[in-house]
Parts: sequence; C-alpha cells; structure tokens
Amino acid sequence: MDLQPISYDHGDRTFTGWLADGSSGGPAPGILVIHEGGGLADHTKDRAAWLADLGYVAYAMDLFGATGLPLDEMRAIAQELRADVPTLRGRCNAALGVLRDHANVDPARLTAIGHCFGGAAAIELARSGAPLAAVVGFHAGILPGTKEDNRAIGGKVLLCHGVDDPVVPVAQIHAFAADLEEAGVDWQVHVYGGVGHSFTNPAIDALGYPGFFYHATAERRSWAAMLALFGEAFGER
Repeated sequence: MDLQPISYDHGDRTFTGWLADGSSGGPAPGILVIHEGGGLADHTKDRAAWLADLGYVAYAMDLFGATGLPLDEMRAIAQELRADVPTLRGRCNAALGVLRDHANVDPARLTAIGHCFGGAAAIELARSGAPLAAVVGFHAGILPGTKEDNRAIGGKVLLCHGVDDPVVPVAQIHAFAADLEEAGVDWQVHVYGGVGHSFTNPAIDALGYPGFFYHATAERRSWAAMLALFGEAFGER
C-alpha cells in the first residue's frame, strides 16, 4: 500500500504525516496512528499501511515536526510535550483534522491508536473531547489527568500492555482503568504475561534496553483485540 505525504500546521511549525487510503473510494473509517517516543518511523507507517489493506484510511501523524534526529533529541522533544499537554493535544487535533477532512473518510467513524508515547498522545486526544469512536494504546504511557479530562472521553478505550513493562508499570494501567470506570468510559485492558515494553516493534531489540523487547505473540493478540474493538465501534460486526 502506497503512503502519501500530507503536511499540516500547528502553531508556527509544519508537520508531515503519511496517509494510506484503503477505502476504494467510499466513506471508510479513519484511523490516526501515533508514533513512539523515538519519532515517526517505519513502525508507524507500516501499521498505517496494514490498516489500509483492511479497508481503512490511516494517517501516520508526526508529533515532533522532525525525523532522523538522534534518539536522545527525539526523547527530549517527547519530554517537552509531556510537560505541555495543550500543545500535545493541539498537534494531535491538527492531524486528526487532516484525516477527518479526507474525501474518503467517514467523519462519524474516527479512531486513534498509539504506541508508547503515542498511546499517551491518543489518550490526550480523547481527553480533549475529540470525536473518536475508539482509542487504542499499545504499551502506552499515561499522563496525569483530571476527572473532567476522563469524562471528556467519548469513545471506547483499549489498552494492551506487558506485565513486565519497566517504563509504565501495569499497576499504573489498572489505576487508569479505575479512573475510566469512574468516568463511565467503556474500557478494556489486555495484559500479556512475559511481555515488556515496545512489544509491537521488531526493531526495538537492537537498542538493547532492559525490559524492551519485541514479542510476536503479544503483537498478534493485541492487533486482533484492536480489530475486534473496531468492529464494535464501527458497527461492522
């Protein structure tokens, strides 16, 4: 599936994401795909292409406005955005606007999925009140939020997490689930045994970070869980 570069602006910066259109010309669900803390890379683009192969329109957004920087610089940008949630939400909403306005996207069937820091970004997009039918976080971070933030989440939430994640302890995921329950959100948490952080990314092992490793079975199971949720949210099954 070919990906088309599409740029958008937020504040005084320009960002370029990559769109994959599998709609065959009809109104299809739109999926915003948000990258890990290392920036927009093949991991995110590949998942956009996979979703397009299933008939969706998927947009792999760029949170940082930069690619190819050293990993420590990418992480510094992520840290800045963690501390500036309005900007984080604003960039996500700008990218969602690109997706929503695409000719082949049904604006009533929008979702966001994110990996690692991108999962935190997807949750913040939902907390901003964006019209999302569903939100999915894979090995997602959770930023602090208020009860009002969580009540603004209008769609279904799925979190897929490794029990041995050294960055986001599974207890933090369960605590967030309790907050979602209090807010009346339709939520699911899938926890995978023997699984650490970044389990969906085949390239992560090369970095050698303790507790970071690819897990093909967990990736397959989490992808299936996501598609099942889409079926519910989009009325496809």
